[in-house]
Amino acid sequence: MIDIIKEPWPWYVAGPLIGLTVPALLILGNKSFGISSSLRHICAACIPAGISFFKYDWKKEAWNLFFVLGIFLGGMIASHFLLNTAEITVNPQLKTELAGYGITDYTNLVPVQLMNFESLLTLRGFIMLIVGGFMVGFGTRYAGGCTSGHAIMGLSNLQWPSLVATVCFMIGGFIMANFILPIILSL
Repeated sequence: MIDIIKEPWPWYVAGPLIGLTVPALLILGNKSFGISSSLRHICAACIPAGISFFKYDWKKEAWNLFFVLGIFLGGMIASHFLLNTAEITVNPQLKTELAGYGITDYTNLVPVQLMNFESLLTLRGFIMLIVGGFMVGFGTRYAGGCTSGHAIMGLSNLQWPSLVATVCFMIGGFIMANFILPIILSL
């Protein structure tokens, strides 16, 4: 059983399991799925109520904080007990392309040459970690939610803004992966 949990699950198993969270949340408590809103709930709980954006009854959304805590704890458990020590399988053509950018270590899901404290002090690392993190946060706030909220919950509820946001997320991802990332990696 542990071997099944360690391996990546096929889309036809993982997809329906993720999809079933939408009706489960709606049926069990009329709740909406999304991760980015939990940051607002944390800020509303921790920051004094001087900011109007955080003046609401965040306790009604405490379930979302437990959900995010469960994701965090699940990640910690998986990283300690279910870690797959085999090298990550990467397409040989992609390996060749990435080697041209100095990326050759595939022992982690994210290459160590990209995500480490030393790279934070380089232009490439600063752009990827700091600027990229800011853009994700800004885009999430600007779009009124994250990819999970829009693509999973919003699309299943046939919300037009979620369709627009999801299409924009996809277009942005294609542009980033194919045009902008190679420029950043070559820095």
